[in-house]
Amino acid sequence: MTEMRPTMPSARSRMGSSRLGGVPTTFPDGEALAAETLPLDFGARPTERHDVMPGVVLITGWLDAAQQRALVDDFRVWSLPPAGLRHPRVPSGHLMTVQSVCLGWHWQPYAYSRTADDTDGAPVKPIPSDLTRLAKRAVADTFGNEAGARYAPDAVIANLYPTGARLGLHQDGEEPSDAPVVTISIGDACLFRMAGVDRRTAPFTDIELQSGYLLVFGGPSRRIYHGVPKVYEGTGPRDIRLPPGRLSITIRETGLSG
Repeated sequence: MTEMRPTMPSARSRMGSSRLGGVPTTFPDGEALAAETLPLDFGARPTERHDVMPGVVLITGWLDAAQQRALVDDFRVWSLPPAGLRHPRVPSGHLMTVQSVCLGWHWQPYAYSRTADDTDGAPVKPIPSDLTRLAKRAVADTFGNEAGARYAPDAVIANLYPTGARLGLHQDGEEPSDAPVVTISIGDACLFRMAGVDRRTAPFTDIELQSGYLLVFGGPSRRIYHGVPKVYEGTGPRDIRLPPGRLSITIRETGLSG
């Protein structure tokens, strides 16, 4: 994910620069969080397919509350150091408002590596097999069984949007692969904005992503400019052990080797 596309030095040349390094952060303790929240009736939402534009498919109610809760618990484990949760920093020095952790490949603006070069340099955690299966199911449900069987995800970028966080319009453009990008939304609803493949300006296509929704984009829209200009505070379920905010789990097949 990118917010801009300047010419970049290599990932290794950025190591050791505190100005350009990410800032490690922590995810709230699950037991303490559970003690502070009240149960909320969160029944299954209708599952409906929406073909938003060519290559962009939205499925509402794709995950139920138990499945969302399990992913939040998984995220809590992923967020632990080494190679844990952090605020990424763009080359200009700007600290992104989202908090991010990566699996399989580590992404930092604007490159991939196998180690968390912008924090502790530790090897990135592997992608769990059950998350790989979930991603293949997501592609099968949106692009067909053959595409799902072919899909070979090797990178996960999980972004936590605390209160006030946003993500500017960007392309997912560091991956050679044209395979679809899978995004699972958990927690507070957000405004998800899309522009075009060759522009980041209006007119926009705006959709609302709620907790449990699946969004997959590929084909002619694989490199569409997209972003999250707003998260609607207090709109998510309170029984999934997620603090206020939104969790976005983005899964990709990069086409990278090494």
